[in-house]
Amino acid sequence: MNSIIINDNKSELDIKKIHDFLSTESTWAKSISFDIVAKSIENSICIGAYLNNIQVGFSRVITDHATFANLVDVIVWPEYRGQGISKLLLNAVLSHESVKSVRRFTLATSNAHTLYSQFGFTELNKPDTFMEIYKPNIYETAL
Repeated sequence: MNSIIINDNKSELDIKKIHDFLSTESTWAKSISFDIVAKSIENSICIGAYLNNIQVGFSRVITDHATFANLVDVIVWPEYRGQGISKLLLNAVLSHESVKSVRRFTLATSNAHTLYSQFGFTELNKPDTFMEIYKPNIYETAL
């Protein structure tokens, strides 16, 4: 059996495949443009998962490398789910040098609380201290 390769080498990422998933299949980035996806990858820590040189998973971390990190765009393509790839991605993310010692590591999820709780993520400790500007349809209106 072939093993999954996990790394943070952006040159190996299949940006078109990532964009296709985000823009058509994700619930959080419908209609996002290729240029925005490419720019977000350029400015983030990205971890890919590969099987036989085919990208099967992806995750992206926004961080200042010192105090704060936010996990976004965690993807395992549907045909590869159920094989532990998301756990491999999360292990790689949490052990990545850029986030090992950050004070606060956040993420937003609508359906994977059980997965993330296995890695120490919890509900906000002080939700009343968090604020946001949220534009859920920004990519759709930019067309």
